Amino acid sequence: MSKKLDSIKAPVAREMEEFEHKFRASMKTRVMLLDKIMTYIVKRKGKQMRPLFVFLSAGATGTIGESTYRGAALIELLHTASLVHDDVVDASDYRRGFFSVNALWKNKIAVLVGDFLLSRGMALSLEHDEFNLLRIVNTSVQEMSEGELLQMEKARRLDIQEDVYYEIIRQKTASLIASCCAVGASSAGADSTAIAHMKKFGECVGMAFQIKDDLFDYGDEEIGKPVGIDIKEKKMTLPLIHALSKAGWLEKRKIISLVKSGSEDQSKIKSVIDFVKKSGGIEYAKAKMEEYHQQALTILEPLPASTYKTSLIDLVQFTIERKS
Repeated sequence: MSKKLDSIKAPVAREMEEFEHKFRASMKTRVMLLDKIMTYIVKRKGKQMRPLFVFLSAGATGTIGESTYRGAALIELLHTASLVHDDVVDASDYRRGFFSVNALWKNKIAVLVGDFLLSRGMALSLEHDEFNLLRIVNTSVQEMSEGELLQMEKARRLDIQEDVYYEIIRQKTASLIASCCAVGASSAGADSTAIAHMKKFGECVGMAFQIKDDLFDYGDEEIGKPVGIDIKEKKMTLPLIHALSKAGWLEKRKIISLVKSGSEDQSKIKSVIDFVKKSGGIEYAKAKMEEYHQQALTILEPLPASTYKTSLIDLVQFTIERKS
């Protein structure tokens, strides 16, 4: 983890460490095979950005308590379930550089593990009557599924309008970060207005985060993700959508044809990248990302000064400056 992320985490470092122990305990099961898989899932965790948003949002709007730990665990359980199912759907053998659950234990077991994680998350909420937290996270999981299906529906024609793109990423990516921030505020005893504001804050951060991800495809920086991977997978990203919206009919048809036909051809991918750069798609996407960044900061302004608020501001900055 980078030093920058370590300093952002500082106000909730103790809580994050305690959360790890509580989360491991919530994954325990008497079925040996399932317990082995749960241990594997816990070991390969990433930067822990989602629990970080939960704890910082709770600290910035109220008091971190047991409910906050449960809220963070609920998000991790339901989100991990969606990732396990995603890997089955996408036939992915890897996730974050590790073998996926389906690659090691096959699809049937992976689907059942995803189901177990979903039910474990629901049980955790119901055991403690945390209906408000369950409602927030359940909405997010539903939206993530809808966003994925909307993208699949639109991807066939490769002619997505900008407003449809925003709706897809709002559901697919932003809704999860929005639910992290809303869960944090709700678990800390914030009122409904503050919860709604934190949800909107998280949504803006998620939109900026996804546009940053789109920009990685054009190789402006050294990053972990291979250049052109979205083009290869025929995903419509904001830089490409904007570039196509400015192109004439003939050029538009040519570029869409390149994306459709050249999934393995590096020269075709390079032609698409050059077209996007020449059309100002990169600058446009960066400007939109900055708009969402500023919206997020404006929402945070009324919150009282605290180390939690400062870390949230820094965390937003980190998400749009990250290299991977």
